[in-house]
Amino acid sequence: MPGNSFGEIFRITTFGESHGAAIGVVIDGCPAGLKIEKKYLQQELDRRKPGQSKITTQRKESDEVEILSGIFEDTTLGTPISLLIKNADQRSSDYEHLKNVYRPSHADFTYQEKYGTRDYRGGGRASARETAARVAAGAIAKKLLEKIARVKVQAFVSSVAHLTLEKDYTAFKLSDAEKNIIRCPDPLLAEKMIKFIDRIRKEGDTVGGTVSCVIQNCPAGLGEPVFDKLHADLAKAMLSINATKGFEYGSGFSGVKLRGSQHNDLFEKKGRKIITKSNHSGGIQGGISNGMDIYFKVAFKPVATIMQQQDSVTSEGKKTALKGKGRHDPCVLPRAVPIVEAMAALILADHLLRNNSIKLSAFMNRK
Repeated sequence: MPGNSFGEIFRITTFGESHGAAIGVVIDGCPAGLKIEKKYLQQELDRRKPGQSKITTQRKESDEVEILSGIFEDTTLGTPISLLIKNADQRSSDYEHLKNVYRPSHADFTYQEKYGTRDYRGGGRASARETAARVAAGAIAKKLLEKIARVKVQAFVSSVAHLTLEKDYTAFKLSDAEKNIIRCPDPLLAEKMIKFIDRIRKEGDTVGGTVSCVIQNCPAGLGEPVFDKLHADLAKAMLSINATKGFEYGSGFSGVKLRGSQHNDLFEKKGRKIITKSNHSGGIQGGISNGMDIYFKVAFKPVATIMQQQDSVTSEGKKTALKGKGRHDPCVLPRAVPIVEAMAALILADHLLRNNSIKLSAFMNRK
């Protein structure tokens, strides 16, 4: 089955290419009665759109969303929701020189090998422009999570190259990340990151880093054995985002340095709830959420398109050289933040709805 759809019950299918007429998404399985205003969807898309600042691509896209179906008078109908985002600022001529050339570390070669043809304009379907559709769908998933269980999903930039947040996420007010153009909750470190990225941009190069995400108020019990463990689905969701190179949750790779006696999360009762004293598990045990904060980190590579000359080959295997042209991000991280949030929300919304079919009591308690 082609990999353009995602989710089991809360299911999305995205469509479109970077330089086509439009991109969009069809959402199946969203319950009726959920309040969704177009203004809210647009606010989420504005966080991802290009041209936000000097450290993002200068492509000018309004990313104005059109609601084609499934929402009436700002309320979901329970029928398929279709959202459309037209492409307005394509400069396909910027890519004409790449028609028969493979760009280093891009999907040009692999798409050609798989399909026998490719859209060389901005990478076509492989372009990160496709993620705008995910953010639109993720915005609806966020509203569903908030409505059903008050779940909050917050992502932020935790490192740019060697510049890294040294403190745990609990030391910061995560909403402060939206107060600067790099989306880091530490204002002093954010300023250093911005200056560093701007310097790299002027050198015609790019840089990578990490986006961290925290999910709060997630109810215990989400996740399916054996292959649909919650952390496994989160990993798949994050690694499906363009330019991702790694995923870790909870203590992650640093946890291997601890002994079991240090790493185990001991239980205690607090009020009516059973919680853990520590949270090395990252809110997930046995592939199922335990009610604690879920936290994870996603690694993003440096953007493959650089404004420097590089050696490559043509589709016929002849040696050639190329240099990036057009408008590209020197660092994907600030625009990746809402994408990470969207994918996390889509996973949780799907598992929350799937969980309602697990217990007979979910049906018996209804009046």
